[in-house]
Amino acid sequence: MDKILKEERFNFVSNENKEFIKEFTKQMKLIEYDFNGTIGDGYCWGHFMVIYSKKKKVIARIFIRDKGTRMWGGKEHKWNNCIVLRLFFTNIDKHLEYIENAPSHIKKPFMDNNGLCNHCGKNCHNRKIYTINGKQIEKCGYVFSFTDPKFENINDYINILKEFYAKKLLKK
Repeated sequence: MDKILKEERFNFVSNENKEFIKEFTKQMKLIEYDFNGTIGDGYCWGHFMVIYSKKKKVIARIFIRDKGTRMWGGKEHKWNNCIVLRLFFTNIDKHLEYIENAPSHIKKPFMDNNGLCNHCGKNCHNRKIYTINGKQIEKCGYVFSFTDPKFENINDYINILKEFYAKKLLKK
């Protein structure tokens, strides 16, 4: 990862964000998920994308956004230079105790209004329905994102992944 992030195409990425990406990648390898040595096109989510997977099972992505505008799906997307960490979760109700006791930066995407479901109908295969603090929440599945994640919070991101994927991680 260090060698890739030194490429000229990543000159716009801050040193802080590069350090986050390198350390997050290192921690993901420890739980046997890898980016397969490639940073690809981020499509509408960011100029570049790092995908962390094992046997085609994706549990995390980092979108690398440069300042500018990008067209995707007939919509204009504007960004500032940043990274976005997106984590993938299912069966959220099974992990509510963990989420409710997690630090606020981990709880936030589960509880805020970002990505609330617009009830697009039967086509919505990514809807997440769960109950936190007695309130039912319905969100589209692409919402568990952390914009400009902090280096000092990497263990929190890894720990919630371990919470959701513990059985799979223990089946070595």
